[in-house]
Amino acid sequence: MATTTKALARTAAATSSTTLYTVPASTTAVITNIVVTNTAASSATFTLTLDGVALFTTVALAANSTAMFDLKQVLATTKIIAGLASATTVNFHISGVEIS
Repeated sequence: MATTTKALARTAAATSSTTLYTVPASTTAVITNIVVTNTAASSATFTLTLDGVALFTTVALAANSTAMFDLKQVLATTKIIAGLASATTVNFHISGVEIS
């Protein structure tokens, strides 16, 4: 069994729901932390789902701020993390472990 710690997603948000990460075949992923940044001078909101189930829904993020979440969420093979924001100035940084 191989365990690899890695950045699962590092991307700017889209304003419609977009797949940020898909668990590879024959792999289980454990999401360990999520950092969401807003680089704009105005507030924004973001939404994240794990396999279609809401984790964060329309969460407000102040101007020029960062929100950090430490968690342990398991995703089975082919499951996805999807997200969107009210502005493309929001960035998602998702880290975790892949077990294959």
